[in-house]
Amino acid sequence: MHPTANTAPALPPGTAPTEASLDRAAALCARRGAQLTALRREVLRLVLGADQPLGAYALLDRLKASRAGAAPPTVYRALDFLVEQGLIHKVERLNAFVGCADALDHPEDCGCGAAHDHPHQFLICDRCGATAEVSDPGVALALARAARAAGFVPRRATVEVEGLCARCAGA
Repeated sequence: MHPTANTAPALPPGTAPTEASLDRAAALCARRGAQLTALRREVLRLVLGADQPLGAYALLDRLKASRAGAAPPTVYRALDFLVEQGLIHKVERLNAFVGCADALDHPEDCGCGAAHDHPHQFLICDRCGATAEVSDPGVALALARAARAAGFVPRRATVEVEGLCARCAGA
């Protein structure tokens, strides 16, 4: 399996998420016994439609355009749900959220549970903030082997690499 990189969640940057993508997310949640409520759907729409990772308060500001009474706990609960369902990832270094690069591309009978477990790493540009999700099973395997050798049992691992994206490096 070759590593793949996507600089956007499941859609090209700047492209508004389609209702079909959001419907696939709702169907994925339903197959797992969960519900993508209207609020969760709207938060997912905002994350998927962003061209870079969004923090919770930036999401709250955008959400208030359609839900004046939205409050931080509302956004945090929706984000927690979306992370648990594997539809978005938290980029720890940025304390922000991005859509999963392949969560909505799974066949209906894939059988994966909530929080689709695939290796993911993030490449974060120090200059422009562009964030690319890279899914390289070799990196995950190396981490798992190193943890096992140390007698460590990992719960989850997120690799975040800081540097310059191709555009900034060429400038």
